[in-house]
Amino acid sequence: MTGATGGDISRLSLNQKTVDQWDMRQAVDGCARHGIPWIALWRDKIEAIGLEATARLVRDAGLKVSSVCRGGFFPAPTERERALAIEDNKRAIHEAATVGTDVLVMVNGGMNGNTIQEARAMVRDGIEAILPCAEEHGVKIGIEPLHPAFAADRAVTASLEEANDLAESYGSPWVGVVIDIYHVWWDAHVHREIKRAKAYTLGFHVNDWLVPNTNVLVGRGMMGDGVVNNRELREWVDAEGYDGPIEVEIFNEEIWSRDGDDVLALMKERYVSYVL
Repeated sequence: MTGATGGDISRLSLNQKTVDQWDMRQAVDGCARHGIPWIALWRDKIEAIGLEATARLVRDAGLKVSSVCRGGFFPAPTERERALAIEDNKRAIHEAATVGTDVLVMVNGGMNGNTIQEARAMVRDGIEAILPCAEEHGVKIGIEPLHPAFAADRAVTASLEEANDLAESYGSPWVGVVIDIYHVWWDAHVHREIKRAKAYTLGFHVNDWLVPNTNVLVGRGMMGDGVVNNRELREWVDAEGYDGPIEVEIFNEEIWSRDGDDVLALMKERYVSYVL
């Protein structure tokens, strides 16, 4: 499959967050219109129209689902809240299976009233608690490390090395890692850790780091607008045998203010120019 620019887009996946201004139907229709074969679904968008309606919509459009975002957020101040988080993650596994993907992206959660050591222990226990459910539904847990700037409030798993340590600790084929360029590009050991994750890399996300980055949460750039060598990291991941979908995941308020079709056209162009 080739795009308007002539490059192979058979692995290209639209992560719904890139066009957060669009609802589920708009995003699915947009992918079909632009010939984008994959889509990564967010749970809030699924909830807005219902799980069965989402599954039917994606199926009828002929799209493949690269992942569901997101599970995780295990640390909490009380046992009851931690138990509720585990139950929510089990629901997320069911949702992923229903829409036809075998990857649930896991953002493990921040400290949430605990020390960072306590929070990390809660993450380990939480993933262990949902593993039987994941195996039952045929859904793999993709641990996504976030940039250290998010360690306090979003992900105490703050490097690919730590994510690898955590994934390997279970010794389970149902746990792996998701590598997002925005969160790992800066790491001096990222090439080594990509090699280490060879057997269990479950997803790969592309975007860019803008300079200056005025908002670390919603200041991601489109590929080619920042300082990251997307192609090099893609080549490293591919060299270790990953041949799955490549998600474009961009949190950016300025991009969210644009026409969604313009965003998808630019996304395809930049994917061919800076990722392939």
